[in-house]
Amino acid sequence: MIEIVEVSPRDGLQNEQTLLSTEDKVSLIEKAIEAGARRIEATSFVNPKKVPQMADAESVMTRVPRRDDVTYIGLVLNRRGAERAIAAGVDELGTVCVASDEFAARNQGQSSAESLDIACENIALASREGLSAQITIAASFGCPYEGTVEPERVVEMAKAAAQAHPREIALADTIGVAVPRQVEELIGLVRREIGDIPLRAHFHNTRNTGIANVWAAVEAGVRTIDASLGGLGGCPFSPGASGNVATEDVAYMLERSGCRSNIDLVRAIQASHWLGRAMDKTLPSMVARAPAFDGLGAQG
Repeated sequence: MIEIVEVSPRDGLQNEQTLLSTEDKVSLIEKAIEAGARRIEATSFVNPKKVPQMADAESVMTRVPRRDDVTYIGLVLNRRGAERAIAAGVDELGTVCVASDEFAARNQGQSSAESLDIACENIALASREGLSAQITIAASFGCPYEGTVEPERVVEMAKAAAQAHPREIALADTIGVAVPRQVEELIGLVRREIGDIPLRAHFHNTRNTGIANVWAAVEAGVRTIDASLGGLGGCPFSPGASGNVATEDVAYMLERSGCRSNIDLVRAIQASHWLGRAMDKTLPSMVARAPAFDGLGAQG
């Protein structure tokens, strides 16, 4: 079973010029649930002047449907964001550290080491509040400003993160530079150092390697993958970092490969079409634009 974490309400929307209404964001979350998503990155608690798309984070959290089988993740970059997220009623904190200093400075006004320390502190805060928390190591495969990120750096950060006892550790290809061999090798290196803590993977498709990287991660033993309906997504602090891997593309690949996931493909395609209309643009997903094959991928 491969768990797909739906990130379109946060990572999907944060870099878009079109601002969805709070009502539409909640509708997107509802459609993701209908498609089978059970862990959803609902919003982020960041500076609204820097990321205006997430200015309504508290309003979104007051309106989402509350279900025992659905976990809402709120992304946070500092203590203030974590406190806001907890007060707003998230189920899980998504903390972030960055594997390069320049990207960490631009993304969250911290050094790489500071971002790791703050993320670990927020994991401890979540634990005290009775919430789960996970940590993402952004730019694990490359930085838009510094270039290559050495695997040893990511491994050391993962080892330190593991000491905070997060729910899981994610390796994120924030700018879409990774290739399958690199994914396989880095997952192997990190896996040997973090014990039983699960790994999650987050890929952008900037250079058309995202779906191949998902498969490499699954082959390397990762059982949780981030994806975004329609392949929407990007990073405001990383020039040219285009969309996440598309939820429906990942679900199709997994199902055709004999790997079960939590996603209903037809409903995911329907949700992707709705999101494209809401954003008034054609989304990058391939499966949502293709005809059905062998009973999979029927248009919604």
